[in-house]
Amino acid sequence: MNLRPLNRRDTLKSLAALGAAGTLRARAEKPLTVGVIYVGARDDYGYSQAHAQAAAELKKMPGIAVVEEENVPETTAVQKTMTGMILQDGAALLIPSSFGYFDPHILALAPKYPKVRFAHCGGLWTQGIHPANVGSFFGYIDECQYLSGVIAGHMSRSAKIGFIAAKPIPQVLRNINAFTLGARSVKPEIRCSVIFTGEWSMPIKEAEATNSLADQGVDVFTMHVDSPKVVVETAAKRGKMVCGYHASQARLAPQAYLSGAEWNWLTAYQTMVDAAQSGKPHPNFLRGGLKEGYVRMSAYGAMVGEAARKNAEATKARMLAGSFAIFKGPIEDNRGRVVIAAGKALQQTDMELERMNYLVEGVLGSI
Repeated sequence: MNLRPLNRRDTLKSLAALGAAGTLRARAEKPLTVGVIYVGARDDYGYSQAHAQAAAELKKMPGIAVVEEENVPETTAVQKTMTGMILQDGAALLIPSSFGYFDPHILALAPKYPKVRFAHCGGLWTQGIHPANVGSFFGYIDECQYLSGVIAGHMSRSAKIGFIAAKPIPQVLRNINAFTLGARSVKPEIRCSVIFTGEWSMPIKEAEATNSLADQGVDVFTMHVDSPKVVVETAAKRGKMVCGYHASQARLAPQAYLSGAEWNWLTAYQTMVDAAQSGKPHPNFLRGGLKEGYVRMSAYGAMVGEAARKNAEATKARMLAGSFAIFKGPIEDNRGRVVIAAGKALQQTDMELERMNYLVEGVLGSI
C-alpha cells in the first residue's frame, strides 16, 4: 500500500470558480469514485490504519476508484477536503472516518451536494433530522473488548487492569465497561483504572497515563485512542501485558501482546459501495458485530494460556449464536446506582447502549 502523504486541500483554490452543478455529471460509464478521509496517518497502527486497510481492498475491486487524504483535522479543513474530492475527483461517495467530522462539517456540506453520499463512522444518524444522503456506520467492537477483558482477567496477576481512553463519549464508555465486565467475569475482584487524555491523539499524555498506571500495579492494558502504538510500546517496556485496539499491534510488542479488538471496515464499505453502484438508497444506519463481520479478534499471543483461550472462544461462540448479552442486569455504575435492572438484557441493537453515560462497578475513574 502506497503511504505517501496526501493533500487535496491545497488544490481547492483553483477550483473556486467551479459550480457544483457542473461537477455532478452523470457517471454511469465511469467508475464509482470513493473518497476516504483520515484524521491520522494511514500507517498509525490504529484507527486510521484500520480504515486504510479497507480502502486498500476497495481499490482491488472493479468499477471503483479510491482517493484518500490523511492527517485531516476535525475542523473546517475537512470541509475543504470533502469539497476538493467532490469538485476535483468527482467523488460520489465520501467516507469521512473521524468522529468529529460529522457535526457540523458533514451536515454543512451534505445539503449543498444532494447527489453525493456521505458515510460517517460513529455518528448517530437520525431520521427526520439529518439529510437522506448522510449515513452512519459503526461496529459492535465492545464484543471484542469484552473478550479482551476475559483474556485480561485470566492473565492479570495483580487484579489491576488499565484503560487509556480519549474522550468519555458513549462508544468509548461502552468499550471501557465491556472490557471491565469481561475481566470481572473471570475475577470479580478485578479493578479497571481508566484515564481520559481528552484528545484522540495525545502521545505524551498517553505515555504518561500508561506509566502512571504501571506504577500503581496495573499489569494488563488496553485503550481507545486513535493510535495505540504509544500505549502498547510503553506498557511493553514496563514489562506489562496489553490487549490492542483498532488494528493488530502484535508486531510492536510480540512478547506483551495478548490479543486485541480489530475493525473489519471492508464489510461496511462494501455495503455502501454496493448501494451506490446499484442506485439503491444510501444506507443511513449500519451496525454489526462479530457475527456480521464488522469486527474481529487479533490472534492470541503465545503467552495466553489454554484456560483463557477456551473461555474466550466459548464466549465468542455464544456471541455468534446470539445467546450472549454483554450488558445484562443487574449492573450498577461505579457510584452504586443501578443502571441495568435485574432481569433486563440489552441487545446490541438497543439504542440505550448508543447513549451510554456511565462507568460500571469495578471501574476506577470518573467521566
